[in-house]
Amino acid sequence: MDRHEFVIDSPASAGQRIDKVLPEFNADWSRTQMQDWIKDGLISVNGKEVKSNYKVKMNDTIEVTEKEVVEADIQPENLDLDIYYEDDDVAIVYKPKGMVVHPSAGHYTGTLVNGLMYQMKNLSGINGEVRPGIVHRIDKDTSGLLMVAKNDIAHRGLVDQLVDKSVTRKYTALVHGNIPHDYGTVDAPIGRNKNDRQAMDVVDDGKEAVTHFNVKKHFKNYTLVECQLETGRTHQIRVHMKYIGFPLVGDTKYGPRKTMDIGGQALHAGVIGFEHPITKEYIEQEAPLPQYFNEILTELEEVES
Repeated sequence: MDRHEFVIDSPASAGQRIDKVLPEFNADWSRTQMQDWIKDGLISVNGKEVKSNYKVKMNDTIEVTEKEVVEADIQPENLDLDIYYEDDDVAIVYKPKGMVVHPSAGHYTGTLVNGLMYQMKNLSGINGEVRPGIVHRIDKDTSGLLMVAKNDIAHRGLVDQLVDKSVTRKYTALVHGNIPHDYGTVDAPIGRNKNDRQAMDVVDDGKEAVTHFNVKKHFKNYTLVECQLETGRTHQIRVHMKYIGFPLVGDTKYGPRKTMDIGGQALHAGVIGFEHPITKEYIEQEAPLPQYFNEILTELEEVES
């Protein structure tokens, strides 16, 4: 592992957060990457570990131990993934409902990563051996588009856009109830549920979370909405829609007991857009609703016709 040592000797840096200052010393580092390394105990100030919000002081000595990138030991699988866009640096891929994004306990095969390893020659290594190329995630039972990084420079560029909230992410969701507004914004912090550590909730000490929504169609007991993420917290749309009283259809974790049995929440990540980290061209792709989602809407329309 490479080790680096820096001394804060600039008044302009003093008083700033350490995760913001460090990328100024090394252009290959991103703020999000620094936050991860701090969590892993790889960064110390004056010999002591600190948190990401630590504000550096003049003459602070910062020691950074670079996180070693381990070669991915994942079996490539021909999962015939739909690639919506691909070049030498980035890709946009479609994840079907029911597929896990990356290997984890109980899910070592059949993941999006297994498929990417088969279909793409190169993937970034920043997220380690089990998440090559993965910049962000969507839930197992959510379908839709994901950005993929094919090298570390592109990865850092895409992550920085997520942090800056400049990535376009639009989801289609079917929720219980009839939303009386044409559009709205849910601005409520999200953190771990105090009583169920496997679930998320709106909590006072949570992380900032903002979801914008537009009503696309009303049904008698349901509403079809488009949600646009400003932030990307775990289960954000599912938690926010529940919070305002309109939980997602099929959501067994956050929805009502009586909901449609469709194998998970009716949520589709249909649009992804971002500035290409190398060419600076804006790229946007859209994936149509999956068959199961269209069938639900057709049934609702037939019942009310």
